Order: sequence, then structure tokens, then C-alpha cells
Amino acid sequence: MTAALTAICGTLGGAAARGGTLQAMLGAMTAYGSETRAVQATGSARLGAVGAASAFAIDRAAGLVCVADARLDDRSALCDALGVPRPLRASLLRGEGPPHPSFLRGDKPLADSELILRAFAHWGEAAPAHLLGDYAFAVWDENQRTLFLCRDHAGARPLYYAEPAGLVPERASFVFASTVAAVQATPGVSSAFDDAVVAAQLGSARPDRRSRTCYQAVRRVPAGHCLVIAPAASRSGAQQGVRLRLVRHWRPEEVPAAPPASDDAYAEQFLELFGKAVQARLPGGPVGVHLSGGLDSSGIAVQAARILRTQGLPPPPAFSWLPAPGDLQPKPAHAPEYDLIEAVCRQEGLQVFHCGPAPEDVLNVLRLDGALPGANVPFPEPVVVRRAKTLGVRVLLSGGGGDGCASFNGSGHWQGLLLSGHWRALADEWRAEERTAWRLLAQTTLPLLHPGLPQLVNHLRRGRGLGERWFIAPAFAKRTKPLKTPLRRPIGVRRTQLRFVQDGRFEFQEQLRAFGVRAGIEYRFPLLDRRLLEFALSLPPEQFRRPAASRWIMRHALRHSLPPTVCWNRSKGEPVRANTLAHTIAAALPAIRRRIERHAPSRASYVDLPALLAQMQQDPLGTASHFMPARAALAFLDF
Repeated sequence: MTAALTAICGTLGGAAARGGTLQAMLGAMTAYGSETRAVQATGSARLGAVGAASAFAIDRAAGLVCVADARLDDRSALCDALGVPRPLRASLLRGEGPPHPSFLRGDKPLADSELILRAFAHWGEAAPAHLLGDYAFAVWDENQRTLFLCRDHAGARPLYYAEPAGLVPERASFVFASTVAAVQATPGVSSAFDDAVVAAQLGSARPDRRSRTCYQAVRRVPAGHCLVIAPAASRSGAQQGVRLRLVRHWRPEEVPAAPPASDDAYAEQFLELFGKAVQARLPGGPVGVHLSGGLDSSGIAVQAARILRTQGLPPPPAFSWLPAPGDLQPKPAHAPEYDLIEAVCRQEGLQVFHCGPAPEDVLNVLRLDGALPGANVPFPEPVVVRRAKTLGVRVLLSGGGGDGCASFNGSGHWQGLLLSGHWRALADEWRAEERTAWRLLAQTTLPLLHPGLPQLVNHLRRGRGLGERWFIAPAFAKRTKPLKTPLRRPIGVRRTQLRFVQDGRFEFQEQLRAFGVRAGIEYRFPLLDRRLLEFALSLPPEQFRRPAASRWIMRHALRHSLPPTVCWNRSKGEPVRANTLAHTIAAALPAIRRRIERHAPSRASYVDLPALLAQMQQDPLGTASHFMPARAALAFLDF
């Protein structure tokens, strides 16, 4: 059985009973499939779904209705905790060992939505602590007259809602959906931009996207949070709108430290959790894998190939962002990226498909609406998706997010040693590095003075002045203060890791999921498995950084699985990909300029369009080499 992409939505209050609002929302999510279903929860609440028929679960005795976009892991342990009988829990679809005989008799296994509903009935608002996997769900509790929304720890599945103050009470008092477009399909939801978020997106500040979107009236349920919606009563006792309560259900800062153990013991634990994370994300295929030749993607590709081989299935096709070697112009003297990919493919018998983008792919990505999820994807990804679709791939495994925890590079470790007085250990690590003493000193001390100093120094070293030229319109920038995530001093490994998982750094999942939906492909990220993240957060700092060897735990754990050239490669550089991509972008810029000049963008007042067009014309390759500011402006423009 292949993966079924699912989108959910719901309304509370007002005209919800008549269903007009819900139908408009369902109609805005047809990219997820043609099958839609709506359930009348009570006279004031309706829930809907597009895609999987198993998205709904109802417990009429308890007065509960659940709609879920979910893929739960470790279902057996959850069923044990809930006392689910064996005939109801067996499934071939979860990769948890051989099927129970009851499944072979035709007994219907519980859908993920049914398990979520049982968990909520059993634990109430504490249910998410017992759920593993990727999920976004809503539960309507008729007895308590409350709506409970929840997203998993890393935000793998999106969930948006409209600010109640912007809704027309007679139509609905609260609406939610899996897409921004579905929320905006609700009558009365404003399409006005949130200028603070837009200013951050167009400028050098990194916007805080934990709860805000580009639209004033649309919010997202933050990753690792629940949102409880209850009726708000006036002093007279009459219902008057709704009351929102945001609750964190995942607190990574409370993960306890792992008991002391040897390197090999830690590596064994890592391998067990890593294997579970990959295996749990294989069902629902056919499966494909991203493969860059780096540690994360290579580890996932090897693990997936070996698991599938034990099941008598062929290895997954691998997709690289590099152009085919024969397409390289000019021919590079040495292309190490290809050697790394070839080593993995030769070892595991993988077939790799090189997916370097053409100029029209760059144009097509930039023409996507940058105010909506699904536009901020790498330029080669349309080629990957087209090729994957022709091969019948329905699930694409990516190594995204590994740098934040599982394969963390130990950033902050030197600062921790310096401030804690472990200067001899710091000196030992410095001696093992093949860099100058001044550079090492700068890398250690500059972040302590100000978190932005290392980036500023890099700009100066590369001759790029005090910063990049961003193309936000001067008048707009003058009147708007951008919303941004505050910079934090990365002191110590644990604090730096927490910064990654708490500051919305996993937004790329939201982008890739929205992009893949158009082709019927679901992206999954094994390295963001909660079990693996919490294990990484529990480890001592030296498991991530050793003298001359960062990302130690993953290298040590995979040393017998990966080719040595891949396992111990310390370079993150991809010169061939970067160079060919810059030339591809430069080749696309003339067509982009012509299109903008022919079709005046309605959002031009937000962008310094004359400066952007002038730079694109005067220095195409230079613009392409440092493309982030131009991309931010072009993605937001509607041209």
C-alpha cells in the first residue's frame, strides 16, 4: 500500500453546522487528493479531511471525534499502554516485525487516527507525550466543548489557524487547516500581509516562524505545541467567541543526561535508534532517497537499502542535486562530490539519478508564491520530484535536520571549554586542527562577544563589505520593524543544540512537504525522529567533537556501514554543485528580468525593484554567486 497524503481542516461555531465554510476549505486542498470527507461532530463543530479515508476516528460514547494527518511510530508500545487487543493492532504497514496471524485472517488494524483518539481518551491533554512519529491532529471533545489541536515535536506536518478576532462570528468562531490557502478560503479571513514577517524575509534578519506566517490573520500551531480552543463566556453567561490556550508538550531542555558509557556503547545505542527511525519511515513507498555523499544522506541511503534488501525488495533509487557528469561545462579538474556518491552507490548497489537544474527550473521555483510554504526549496528539487515521480516513488527520505542534533558538529564546544576553565583540553583540540592559531582563536572568542560577529568577519574576508545588499524597499523598511529570532550566544554544545530545535529551524520540512504534495510525494526525515533527537540531546559534548573529528558519534557509529572516504570526510564543501548552480542561476536571470519588466508585480512596493533589476543586469554571475538577497526578493514578488 502506498502512502496517502492527507490534509485536515475544521470549523467551530457560527455557520459551521451548515458546512459551507468547511466545503470551501476542503476545496482549497485538492492537491492532496480528490476524496474528501466531512463529519458532523456537534451542532457547532465540523471536521474535514482530504486524502486518506482513515483520517477520521469517532468515539460516540465518549463524545470524541478526531481528524488526523499522522504516521505513528512504535505502535506496539502504544497499543500495550492503551490495552489494545492483539487482533486490532496487527499491521504490515508499520515495519514492526512479522504480521500477527489475525492480520492474515483479514482483521482490520487500527488506523493512526483511532490510536490518537484512544490516547486522548486515556491521557487527555498529556496524550502527545506518548505519541511518536509525524502528526498534526484535532480532537473535538463534545462533553467539554473544546477543540484540541496538536503538532509533533519537530513540526513534520503543518497546521494553521485563523486569528479569531478576524473571523465573522456568524460564519465561524474558529477555523484550522493543513494549508494557509484553506484557512484563507474562510469568509472574513484577511489576506493582508504581516509586514514585520515580510520585512524579516526580505532583509537580513531571520524571521521568527514558530507561530507567525506572512499573513496577519493566519497563524501556525508551533512545533511541539498543542492549542486548546474553548468557548469564552461573557459575564451574563452567554457564549462570546473563543478562548485560546497554547501548551508546550515537548520540552527538549528537560531531556536528562545519558548515563556515562563508552564510545562503543553510545554508538550501539545510536545505531539501534537510527535503524528504527529509518525503518519506521519506509512503509508506504516505493521509497527514494536524497544522496549528496555527505554523512547524513549517505547513512540513510545505506540503512534504507539494507532494510529493504532483508525484505526482498530492491534498493531505493538515489537522487543527487549534481548535474550528470557528462553535462558539466567546463569540465572540473577534480569533482570530489561524485566520488563520494559513487562510493556509496557501488557499495550498496544503488542507482543514482543526477538532478542538476536547468535555467527554467530556477525560473519556475522563483515564480512560486514566496508568501506561502512550498516556495523556499532548493532549485534542483523540481528535477528530483519529476524524476522520482516517473519512477513511481511515493516517499522520499531526506537527511535534513541532522546537523541540528544527530550529526551535530559540536559547535559551542570550544566556548564551553574556554569558559569552564578546561584550557588544556581546549589547547589539545586546537593543536589537532589544521588551521592557524588566530583563526581558531577568532572562532572561539568572536561568538562570545556577539553571535553575529563570525558572519560579519566572513563577509569581510570574502571582500563583501559589512554585509550583503538586500533588496527591501527603503520606504517599507523605514516604517516596519522586522520580526526576528533573537541571536543567542552559542556557549556549550547542549545550548547550541537546543537553539536549533527550539527556534523553528526545522521549517524546511514544511516547505518540502508543501512542494512534494503537488507530485504526490511525501518527504520524511529520519534524523528528526524524536527518539533520536532526545538521545542526541542527552549525550556529553565530547560525543560530537573530538580533536580533528567533528560529528563524532555518527561517524563512529557508522564506521562499519559507510565507505571510509564518506565516513571520515570532513569537508562540507560542494564546489561543483555550487559553481554549476551559480552559472545556471546567471543563465536564468535575463528571462526573469524580462518577465518582471513585462508583468509589473503587484508586490513591488515591498521590494527595491530598480536596484534588484540593475544588479541582475550588471553582474549576473556575481548576483548568482551570492544569491540569497536576490532570491528573497524574487520569491516574494509575484511575476
